[in-house]
Amino acid sequence: MKSFRRELWFQTPGRRAFINITPEVEQALLESGVQEGLALVNAMHITASVFINDDEPGLHQDYEKWLETLAPHEPVSAYRHNLSGEDNGDAHLKRQVMGREVVMAITRGKLDLGPWEQVFYGEFDGRRKKRVLVKIIGE
Repeated sequence: MKSFRRELWFQTPGRRAFINITPEVEQALLESGVQEGLALVNAMHITASVFINDDEPGLHQDYEKWLETLAPHEPVSAYRHNLSGEDNGDAHLKRQVMGREVVMAITRGKLDLGPWEQVFYGEFDGRRKKRVLVKIIGE
């Protein structure tokens, strides 16, 4: 069995962003040489997410509005976590809702994604370097 590991690094200029990382994951798969197996993609930071959905701007705007309704950034005093001097209590909750990772099947050297599915990095407390792990195993 083959095993391949790659780290993707991101630094967004704003607090929140949704970045389509499908091309980077597909490139890692190509370099791995795996034809049949699994790909794990996970955010290695507690205020970021990896998820699969449609790459449609309206949907991303809906995410922004929905997540801000569920866990508004302000007032920062609303979060006990922020008593530690941080201002990202909301980002931890947003990450919990959006998820830490995705696992995809690999068939004939391709990611087994549905017709509109894409892999995204979700950033909820940006402006600093963060990484995503791509781990591919198989034959």
